[in-house]
Amino acid sequence: MLVEGIIIAYFVFIVGIGVYSAFKIKKPEDYYVAGKKAGLLPVSGSLLATILGGSAVLGTIELSQKTGWAALWFLFSAAIGLFVLVPLSKYVKRFGNFTLPELLGTFYGKKAETIASLIIPIAWLGIVAAQIIAAAKILTGLNSIDYPQAAVLSGIVFIVYTLLGGQMSILKTDTLQSVLILAGIMALLVFTLPAPESMQLEALTPSALFNESFDLIDLVILLLTYSVTFVVGPDIYSRVFCARNEKTAARSVLIVAFILIPVSFALTWLGIYSKGSGEAIVSFAQHLLPAWAYGLFLAALLSAVMSSADTTLLTSSIILSELVTGNLNKERSLKLTRYLIVVIGGLSLLIALYITSIIQALLLALTFFSGAFVVPTLAGLFQLKVNKKNVALAMITGGLIALCGKLVNEFTHNLVGNLLIALAYLANAFLLFRKRND
Repeated sequence: MLVEGIIIAYFVFIVGIGVYSAFKIKKPEDYYVAGKKAGLLPVSGSLLATILGGSAVLGTIELSQKTGWAALWFLFSAAIGLFVLVPLSKYVKRFGNFTLPELLGTFYGKKAETIASLIIPIAWLGIVAAQIIAAAKILTGLNSIDYPQAAVLSGIVFIVYTLLGGQMSILKTDTLQSVLILAGIMALLVFTLPAPESMQLEALTPSALFNESFDLIDLVILLLTYSVTFVVGPDIYSRVFCARNEKTAARSVLIVAFILIPVSFALTWLGIYSKGSGEAIVSFAQHLLPAWAYGLFLAALLSAVMSSADTTLLTSSIILSELVTGNLNKERSLKLTRYLIVVIGGLSLLIALYITSIIQALLLALTFFSGAFVVPTLAGLFQLKVNKKNVALAMITGGLIALCGKLVNEFTHNLVGNLLIALAYLANAFLLFRKRND
């Protein structure tokens, strides 16, 4: 009962913060970007918590149980993306206001903004679903609730929490959640070091970074479909928009990039160790830790999920609200955003009930997004000359080809799927930079 009590207390705390923040919201800008006044600590903490969502924490562990030390590349690629974003963040902050589609509209006009506003929320359904999947898997570790019930419970809690407080509540809790996430990971790590001599664990050598389950081509595809979403990502940009100035935004991104590197080692080790024990990570932790520590570990994992889910859900809802109303500063935009949080959260919950693989849900969504938006966004930030008439077509074409490639990769032929994903970027760039005949 101690573990269940800790989880219930955590959920009550999260919802309580949402209620408290709801009374602090005075205008739409407070709900969307916390008034654009956030300092280094809240921006860094919120960015780290957003990235270390359940899809990243449990996803890395799940991947390392299949691919060994090669799973290091999952969060390494996220860090690489953030290092690239550091010099670009000042332009994101300078040209942007609330959302990525709005930024694209600044570069290419209303049509590009409209297309982006339609595509991103659809793609991000898979991201929100991945967080619900992760939360459900965590809760099933209690052995008192099954997966569908856990998915519904976790989905309702984070929808309510996001609905009430918006960005105000997210920034208030994310820094504390980041600390809880890191503490939970490190605590479990301490209990697994050193490994018993009886356990035959894979040694970390340069050759262990690639194997038959993960080769160089897989790394290239991971960089193209996952790493780039940290250079161009609505959830990442939402943190940048909250920063009080360009310097704060850049420093926050750099700090988080460095933190991800040791975290990647820790999570990969935990996955390899738990595989050696023959148990899933949640069951493994239950047997390894005392009850109070296990309850805190589950709360840490749930913190990871909540901090990523709320940001992603809020960002998608804001984007759609802006598309419908045309101006996020209107009071009716705020009301519509809250309605959309319920709708998008509900749809993501349905997806989570039928797709139970964290990595599959995550990478399907990110592949579609990256094929559509990476090239146009970077071209805009670098102020490159493009054929603006083809921007919308480039987004749609790139996204669809990349998604087809990922589906082929997952269900039929790996090489053909990877070639299609690479083709998506080439097709996007060809349409974008093709000279106008008129």
